[in-house]
Amino acid sequence: MKKRIAWFLAMALAVVIFGNFDSAFATPSTTYWTPATSDIQPFGVYHLGIDNYFTVARKNDKGALPTDLGLTVGVLPFDKLQMEVGVDWMEPTNNALMFNAKIGTPEGKLFNNSPALNVGIFNAGTDSRDPSIDGDSRTDFNIVDIIIGKTLPFDLGRLHAGVYHGNSKTLVNVNKQGKKDNNGYMIGWDKGLKPTKDKEGNEYSKVLLAADWASGNNAIGGGGFGAYYFFNKDISLLTGPVWFNEPSSASPNANAKWVWTTQLDINF
Repeated sequence: MKKRIAWFLAMALAVVIFGNFDSAFATPSTTYWTPATSDIQPFGVYHLGIDNYFTVARKNDKGALPTDLGLTVGVLPFDKLQMEVGVDWMEPTNNALMFNAKIGTPEGKLFNNSPALNVGIFNAGTDSRDPSIDGDSRTDFNIVDIIIGKTLPFDLGRLHAGVYHGNSKTLVNVNKQGKKDNNGYMIGWDKGLKPTKDKEGNEYSKVLLAADWASGNNAIGGGGFGAYYFFNKDISLLTGPVWFNEPSSASPNANAKWVWTTQLDINF
């Protein structure tokens, strides 16, 4: 049943993406390392992202993670209910394609001072074959998450928290003979610094601080902190370190304890 649901979601996402745009790449809305954010792409707005994760001061770069090239788009024209869908293209990997989606309500829309609430799925991969048979690693993580977000008082930024549940066959602890580790929680925080306005009067922060973390000694367990620099309201560059809870699960080739990330984001 889980496989049927995952494949149904994947095909539905493919229909939406390919039916609305010529490219096939995307990344879900994230805080930093995790999707622990209540942000959802507005209707008709496309988000292009190029995320790199590379090792620093190592004699080889086998611990680097694949580059994530992607596009996410908002697909619901409603004020109180929003939805985004997308796909990830991970290279270099043998099975590069992954899907993601998120639906939810923005902060303050359900009732006065209500928190943001959303449900999503990410890292829904296309390979569910047994690696002992074909030698490739499975990519059907199929991680479902529920996130609540709220703006903090005293101008302390925004806090996001939630839980996740993924495929027990792929979210595992490598150091414990592949024992399943497919449940956990995520937390994220962000805060824009001194706001500015562009020529059209749109207000945005030139610098935004961000940090997040996911529990679990699996492929997504870990977190980091860094800063976004906004060249304008639609183009930003994020950079900073990412640490892993269990390096051998997140970066099996070289057991890298941490990597550095640069993430270019463009809305159009």
